[in-house]
Amino acid sequence: MLLDAMLQRFVKVGAITIVEAGGREKSWHGAEGGPVTKIRFTDARVARDLMKNPELAVCEAYMDGRIEILEGSLYEFMDFLIVNAELQWQAQRGSVINRLRLGLRKIQQYNPVGRAKQNIAHHYDLTDEFYRLFLDEDQQYSCSYFPSPDIGLEESQLLKKRHIAAKLLLQPGQKVLDIGSGWGGLGLTIAELGGGDVTGVTLSERQHEVSNERARGKGVAGRVRFLLQDYRHLRERFDRIVSVGMFEHVGVNHYDEFFGKVRDLLADDGVMLLHSIGRMEGPSWTSAFIRKYIFPGGYIPALSEVLPAIERAGLWVTDVEILRLHYAETLRHWRMRFLARRGEAKALYDERFCRMWEIYLIGSELFFRRQRGMVFQIQLAKDRHAVPLTRDYMVDTERAWRCADQPAGLRTVGGRDAA
Repeated sequence: MLLDAMLQRFVKVGAITIVEAGGREKSWHGAEGGPVTKIRFTDARVARDLMKNPELAVCEAYMDGRIEILEGSLYEFMDFLIVNAELQWQAQRGSVINRLRLGLRKIQQYNPVGRAKQNIAHHYDLTDEFYRLFLDEDQQYSCSYFPSPDIGLEESQLLKKRHIAAKLLLQPGQKVLDIGSGWGGLGLTIAELGGGDVTGVTLSERQHEVSNERARGKGVAGRVRFLLQDYRHLRERFDRIVSVGMFEHVGVNHYDEFFGKVRDLLADDGVMLLHSIGRMEGPSWTSAFIRKYIFPGGYIPALSEVLPAIERAGLWVTDVEILRLHYAETLRHWRMRFLARRGEAKALYDERFCRMWEIYLIGSELFFRRQRGMVFQIQLAKDRHAVPLTRDYMVDTERAWRCADQPAGLRTVGGRDAA
């Protein structure tokens, strides 16, 4: 009865049919044109759990096999949930419970030095074999760059690295810092394109090992090294700083600390490029599922939370770019690759883990397709004269790198050059 009342309020678009554990079947309908799905509860506890914490309970029930998809796919089931959850959020954004969730953010996102390392290890220290199942060859675990939606994952990740590097105005001999350096691909690309000296920092022990192995394998360990270190412990200054996919782990109550440290580490004429997932409206909170199972301590910020911290640090915002559906396309590629090799993932871990990752990849993709997700790139400097007055240099630099590729056969997209 309580579940019936909850779903009557929740379902605004599309339709869902639920077959209860005892065999009773009931449907709830909203406006036509939305996703349609049919599921079965395999035990009576599912309905009770949904009344306590619907978002977390539905994910855990699917992970445990207590929810079965009878018609459609998991993608369509989650699409139905997310479309209707978005409408509910818009209607209840000022409610008491939502204000309470906002108030709890600083506790949930408290990431001092020791805890930050633990949170990173939770996600990024999975086996290398697992990430190789679905990432590109360079193991770029962040948003690709799609000038055209028909290009592949490998090319789009290469173009992403070049797009970022072009905004850094790289010159030979510069000292470059990569905060949150992952498996080393971006740092190695920057060293190749700019000819500078690159230092990457990561809190993932496995990423630290792999990235240094890659630098040695390429024969550049003398000028490219990766440290297992919190960026807050660095003391030297750098001509260029880049951070991709790390800011989401900083936590809203550490933004002043982050940009204050960037200011201290950046040379007086230096340039920084920050690349992060963001949300197109005001402050929110991290979902219970993501916080518990995927990114403990993580948070996707609104620009209205980031820009004031940059202002307080006394840094110039010299360029801002918003990438909207690029991450949705990236996640689509990851999802399809993961599904194609799901059996291998199950052999590495188990069925529950695979179901958890399916929820994570689908939910993240739908965040960008159906909800408020985007990616922002913010270029920062101490000096207003640190970058040219117009953005032409970015396009010119990318075009020069693209032209250098043409003899090697880098294809074009839609009758024009790919980048």
